Amino acid sequence: MTIHSKDFRAHPGEKVKLSEWPTAVKPLCHSRKRYQKLLGEHVEELSSLQRLHYASGRYALLLIFQGMDTAGKDGAIRHVMSGVNPQGCEVFSFKQPSAEELKHDFLWRTTRCLPERGRIGIFNRSYYEEVLIVRVHPEILRGQGLPDELADENTIWKERYRSIIDLEEHLHRNGTRIIKVFLHLSKDEQRKRLLDRIDKPEKNWKFSIADIAERKLWNHYWKAYEACLSATSTQAAPWYIVPADDKMDARLIVSQIVLDALNELGLAYPKTTAKRQRELQSIRERL
Repeated sequence: MTIHSKDFRAHPGEKVKLSEWPTAVKPLCHSRKRYQKLLGEHVEELSSLQRLHYASGRYALLLIFQGMDTAGKDGAIRHVMSGVNPQGCEVFSFKQPSAEELKHDFLWRTTRCLPERGRIGIFNRSYYEEVLIVRVHPEILRGQGLPDELADENTIWKERYRSIIDLEEHLHRNGTRIIKVFLHLSKDEQRKRLLDRIDKPEKNWKFSIADIAERKLWNHYWKAYEACLSATSTQAAPWYIVPADDKMDARLIVSQIVLDALNELGLAYPKTTAKRQRELQSIRERL
């Protein structure tokens, strides 16, 4: 089955209703063996493109992963990027902000981690947490130390969307291509994965009682994501809503999205000048 990235793209200006986006699709593979073969091919191609991306040094690529708890962000990153040279890729996982980070604007801590040209940066959660978890938990907003007139919940989310869009458009104009992936998980599948973390000793470390408290806020997160995806999927930095109930399908779709993004850059190895060719030939003759 051919995977078309555009089928999962949230179109700019359109209101996202997550109930209209599937959390599962017709299986892309009917066996684990076939899945491993296809993913292996994707990983091999991605590895080749990443070397080309690093050598050309013209663009930076930023991948942002968001999703509900247990959506599979870690697994998607681990499997899809397994063939990438660590020298050309960095992964950042953003947790609760530190005291130092809270004294800066909400984009500061992630902006420091943006990738250089020629490199791939991966954000496991990101500045989008500031219009998601902070919106669901307004007590977090009140603890951020903002002046009262700037922390008005009637206006702050639209203002933060504007700040995010401005940043992403600025990055686009300066050679950073941004791919944003929302792993779209159903509530039933989340329940299965939480139970799996409880029932399997090797997964106990992944389980937190806080996961249960957050699950009770599912509908609040749902609305926050709909508002966020609707407001911030742009031509420069689109959101891809990836069905996440089946981990194998999700990884294949994500890998295809990344491959398409790199292929669209029209990358090429730097051309050698005539002078450089003469220098290399001179060196060769001395070897």
